[in-house]
Amino acid sequence: MENIDKLHYRSNTMAHVCWHRNCSISAADYEHALTSCLSGYLLRKFKNSSGWQKLWVVFTHFCLFFYKSCQDDFPLASLPVIGYTASMPSETDNMNKSFVFKLQFKTHVYFFRTESEYTFRQWIEVIRNSTINSDSSQHTMQ
Repeated sequence: MENIDKLHYRSNTMAHVCWHRNCSISAADYEHALTSCLSGYLLRKFKNSSGWQKLWVVFTHFCLFFYKSCQDDFPLASLPVIGYTASMPSETDNMNKSFVFKLQFKTHVYFFRTESEYTFRQWIEVIRNSTINSDSSQHTMQ
């Protein structure tokens, strides 16, 4: 493994993410994460624009991996969701689309959209069951 690959790998280890986000993972949460996985297309909201990018997303081991398509071997990016909360967008978020969910950790906010209610419920359930420090008051489904 090249030095850059090693550095990228180390920066996304569970211990590294927990340390920087000041959280911990119970043994039960860790066990659950080993069996929680999902993949499919999601639309990711571009910052400060009305555009959405269609990406193949794989969720496994507390992390979202983003690919251009399902045929790609290597992800474009990854997002460890440890410490994030999963919720519905608020009115102030100005999301005028159906099947949108919000992932947030402090000032880092991401919006994702699915193409159906069925896939929306799948993604929200898997992510909420795997995010640490989720606020159950934000989990109401409309």
